[in-house]
Amino acid sequence: MQYDIIIIGAGPGGIFSAYELSRLAPQLKIAVFEGGAPLEKRRCPIDGEKVKNCIKCQTCSIMKGFGGAGAFSDGKYNITNEFGGTLYEHIGRSKALELMNYVDQINCQYGGESTKLYSTSNSKFKTLCLQNKLRLLDASVRHLGTDINYIVLKNLYTYLKGHIEFYFYTEIQSVIKIDGGYRVESRDAVYTCQKCIISVGRSGSKWMEKICRDMEIPTHSNRVDIGVRVELPAAVFSHVTDELYESKIVYRTEKFEDMVRTFCMNPHGIVVNENTNGIVTVNGHSYEDPKLHTDNTNFALLVAKHFSEPFKDSNGYGESIARLSNMLGGGVMVQRFGDLIRGRRSTMARIDESWVRPTLAATPGDLSLVLPKRILDGIIEMIYALDKIAPGTANDDTLLYGVEVKFYNMEVELDKNLETRQNGLFIIGDGSGVTHSLSHASASGVYVARYIAGKESI
Repeated sequence: MQYDIIIIGAGPGGIFSAYELSRLAPQLKIAVFEGGAPLEKRRCPIDGEKVKNCIKCQTCSIMKGFGGAGAFSDGKYNITNEFGGTLYEHIGRSKALELMNYVDQINCQYGGESTKLYSTSNSKFKTLCLQNKLRLLDASVRHLGTDINYIVLKNLYTYLKGHIEFYFYTEIQSVIKIDGGYRVESRDAVYTCQKCIISVGRSGSKWMEKICRDMEIPTHSNRVDIGVRVELPAAVFSHVTDELYESKIVYRTEKFEDMVRTFCMNPHGIVVNENTNGIVTVNGHSYEDPKLHTDNTNFALLVAKHFSEPFKDSNGYGESIARLSNMLGGGVMVQRFGDLIRGRRSTMARIDESWVRPTLAATPGDLSLVLPKRILDGIIEMIYALDKIAPGTANDDTLLYGVEVKFYNMEVELDKNLETRQNGLFIIGDGSGVTHSLSHASASGVYVARYIAGKESI
């Protein structure tokens, strides 16, 4: 059970670390440990008929398994330093973009070659946003879609399993520093390695905090993003999504000067449940195959909250709001925008009469009983601002699902090579608090692999 390198977590960071190490240092003995299932065995029991809501499986197949939480996402790889993390603060802006473009090349090589690369460069929409107190962030985005993303991951796994040992359904309990490396312990076995790469994603946030505490690795408080997922007719945003597909739009509210942003736009997509640490939140997916398209587009509206003394538990704050939503709605709650503005809860009758057919079976309710007033006021302001560039956004029948929460790990203290103060222990991907996206997480995995193989340093 001795390895040269152990990688904990088979999300995008772990996958691309394994890929690059197998390519640059094939002589190394490498193992990847993943608490979830292999890709082909990842199945969410929600079928919309017999099982309509999250049943809180012991291991969530949407969040864990080969491919990580991104496996069943809409497969958007944003190539930019404007958002998605602060990897560039460690490795430099040009290097970060270089690696994100490299990841894009690999994705295309393994099945994504037919997909389109969108860009905000020279977009007239940017001017329209500025004229209405909105800002469109610059990015290129490769949209694989949930279906093509699955194919890419399947092809990558087919390659990797011939070079790397994989342990699925294997939760790692502890990582302990020993002479010459690390001891990695699961529930019923012990493994050793010279170097260890941790890539546990957002779902491993509590475990990551424990590891850092046990190994005396400093961390810094991060943020939590709280908001709703908006669903409306695809035609409302078609002039934006046809050109850009994914548009990150930021608005500064007049009332509190808080920043509200769009996130994870899914043209012709679906709204889905997500289970994080036993809490049911909402997310969105979309497909590349036109046969799987719906008549709706969905996207998140999020408000970032940062905390300092005396309160530092930003994730705990987000969890408490999500738990309240679960308590009132039995899971995800949905409300018509018109009902929210009128101060009344939505009912099933009002949802059924709506011109927007929901793509997720959620409980009609009142989001004002869940979301703090400041956050809700900001979301309402943003909807009216978006209505100026996409008329119809503020229609009564626009659906709001709540809550959507993006949990960010405590930011781990890392050096320029993403190595902790414990020599040979690297933390990458969203579990580090440094990256917040598929592209940044994947790029961080490539960088560390090249550094370990002696091919990269700054």
